[in-house]
Amino acid sequence: MKKILSIATVFMASLGLPAMAQDKTNVPALSPLLTQYYDIKDALIGGNAGAAAAKAGEFVKTVSGVDMKSLPAAVHHVFMPLEEKLIADAKFIAGSTDISQQREHFKTFSDNFYLLAKGVSLTRQPVYQEYCPMKKAYWLSSSSAIKNPYYGSQMLTCGKVSDTIK
Repeated sequence: MKKILSIATVFMASLGLPAMAQDKTNVPALSPLLTQYYDIKDALIGGNAGAAAAKAGEFVKTVSGVDMKSLPAAVHHVFMPLEEKLIADAKFIAGSTDISQQREHFKTFSDNFYLLAKGVSLTRQPVYQEYCPMKKAYWLSSSSAIKNPYYGSQMLTCGKVSDTIK
C-alpha cells in the first residue's frame, strides 16, 4: 500500500499536481479564522469576558461566511467536519459573560482548531500548540512564549509547547 501511495505521489508530482493528502497551501479564505482565534485567546489571557464574547461573535460570522465552493477539495475535506464544532464552541463563548465557562469551552474550541491548523496552512508563520498541565488542555499561539488563557494572570506562564506547526 505504501508503495502504491508513493508511486501515486511521484506520478502526481510529475504532472505538476499536488498530492491531496499533502495539500498545505495557504488558504486566504480561512486565514482570518486564525487571527480571530488568537484574539479570543488573548481576551481570555487578559481575563476579559466581554472581549472574548465579542471576538467569538466575530469568529462565528467569519466561519459562517466561508464559501465552501471556493475551497480546494483537500481543504474542504479538512474544514467541513470541523466547521459546526468550531461554530458551536465559538457561539457558546460569544453568548457567555462567565470567564470560567468561556475558558471551559475554549478547550474543545482549541482542540478542533488545532485539527484545522494541522490539516490546512493558515499562515506562513509557525503555529505553536501549547499545553496547560493543570487544566489538561491545549491552546494555539503565534509565539512559543507561554501565556496561559485558562488561568490568565493567576498562572500566566504555566505550560509548555507541545507541537509546532510549520
